[in-house]
Amino acid sequence: MINLTKETFPILQQNKNLLAFSAGVDSSALFFLLLEENIDFDIALVNYNLRENSIKEELHAIALAKEYNLKCYTIQAPSFENNFEKNARDFRYDFFDKIISENNYDNLLTAHQLNDQLEWFLMRLTKGAGTSELLGLEPVSKRKNYTIIRPLLHNSKEELLDYLELNNFPYFIDKSNFEEKYERNIFRKNFSDKLLTQYKEGIRRSFDYLREDKQNLFAGYKEVFHYKKMYVLSYQDDALITRLIDKYLKILGYLLSGNQRKELKRDSSIVFGGLWAVEIKDNFIYIAPYLKINMPKRFKEECRRAKLPSKIRAYLYKEEINPKALLG
Repeated sequence: MINLTKETFPILQQNKNLLAFSAGVDSSALFFLLLEENIDFDIALVNYNLRENSIKEELHAIALAKEYNLKCYTIQAPSFENNFEKNARDFRYDFFDKIISENNYDNLLTAHQLNDQLEWFLMRLTKGAGTSELLGLEPVSKRKNYTIIRPLLHNSKEELLDYLELNNFPYFIDKSNFEEKYERNIFRKNFSDKLLTQYKEGIRRSFDYLREDKQNLFAGYKEVFHYKKMYVLSYQDDALITRLIDKYLKILGYLLSGNQRKELKRDSSIVFGGLWAVEIKDNFIYIAPYLKINMPKRFKEECRRAKLPSKIRAYLYKEEINPKALLG
């Protein structure tokens, strides 16, 4: 029996939801599960025009939305000459961001499932990763302007397919999932699918245990200040520093590279990508947009007396934040 992950259910019931829909097995299963649970949602589909059924899938999504009185947003993607997976993902999320912003959605729902979770885990494991990176797919992930919800992480691909077949629900097969030119498909074919066939229940439990461990790992910090794009965090253990900065920059839409993570171990005052100022001082982490603007001497003196790091001061001035507000 398949079901929505328990921690996602109340969030879905109480907010305005947008489902990232492809007409494939996973998103189709989530579509009909949401209907069964009487959860309100609309759908959004990106047509990459790469498959034989691309037009049929888009028309199917439009018809399905009409049948169930939902809104359906669609867009035609341009062709990407190189690095298709990254460019396609960036285009897709830019599209979702625009819809969410213009129509006041609270949540973006994606149909990632247990197989996806194991693929991610194995791919990160082979590249070198800590607990936070290994568990990159979370049931609930905060973003700058909305929350990403993944309600199917406990369900395997096989279980979702059985659900669709049993209920005679329509879906399409994405043949690109079998093309080994994509790294994730290599892991899927040679490792993750085979492991799940034999050890599904144990793998499912292991992810639950690992997620509990991750929550405990992040227990020793507090978000002491947040305004727009600025965060101030207090922490107890130095081992949390890189993980917290990675987590909060991700919320702000910026992904740290491996080299940038290493830089955090060497330096306590950094600007990443010319965009984000990160300051570590006296068991506090300060994260804010990096700006270069002239500030009056009086304001600089207020920041100095408050012992605030230099790289975040311009953002405080621009947003008219009283330096004393950061002192609690």
